[in-house]
Amino acid sequence: MAKVLLIEDEVQLGQIVKDSLEMRGFEMLYAADGKEGLRLYQQEHPDVVVLDIMMPHMDGFTVTAEIRKQDKFTPIIFLTAKSQTADVVKGFELGGNDYLKKPFSMDELIVRITALLKRFSDNPGTREIEEGAVTIGQYVFNYTKQTLARNNAIEFLSHREAAILRRLYDNKNEVMERKSVLLDLWGDDNFFNARSMDVFITKLRRYLKDDSRVQIVNIRGVGYKLIF
Repeated sequence: MAKVLLIEDEVQLGQIVKDSLEMRGFEMLYAADGKEGLRLYQQEHPDVVVLDIMMPHMDGFTVTAEIRKQDKFTPIIFLTAKSQTADVVKGFELGGNDYLKKPFSMDELIVRITALLKRFSDNPGTREIEEGAVTIGQYVFNYTKQTLARNNAIEFLSHREAAILRRLYDNKNEVMERKSVLLDLWGDDNFFNARSMDVFITKLRRYLKDDSRVQIVNIRGVGYKLIF
């Protein structure tokens, strides 16, 4: 039975979600603000975290950043108001895995939770890749530590940046299909998620710009190719 931590400051909504998921067999933990949610996360070690972005005491971004300092793998789903959709890019950069816009259906939330739990439990590559680092041209990339180093300079990557670069490296000199990455990392290949992915690709190109032999090439209509 999966343990779900729900952090939602709208108490009525939080109680409805909590009761609905319990009825479907999930073990539920509930907090009405970010500070209490982080305390419960550290105490209970849930299998997945579902949290609102705008909350008192500590917002969802801060909670996510604190979780990712110690745990790179527990899936995190954001709940956002329609007007907050643009903030989801920031959430992904901090290490979030998926999002739902309010209002949402319980069935949709359960599908998202189940998909993330399955992906992280069935695919060892998402939970951990070897501790050793790999070279990308003049750079040394360590997925586990989420670092990209060149000479004495070290770039600390976000969870999402490291995940995309890992997939580019795994498919080096071959096309990494855009759709497969969107479905794997975002859970949906819609327009908004595609634009979010473009932002991460642009940032990775900037990190790798000091070695002219390393390129992330756009293969129009298909995906990207890491060449070095």
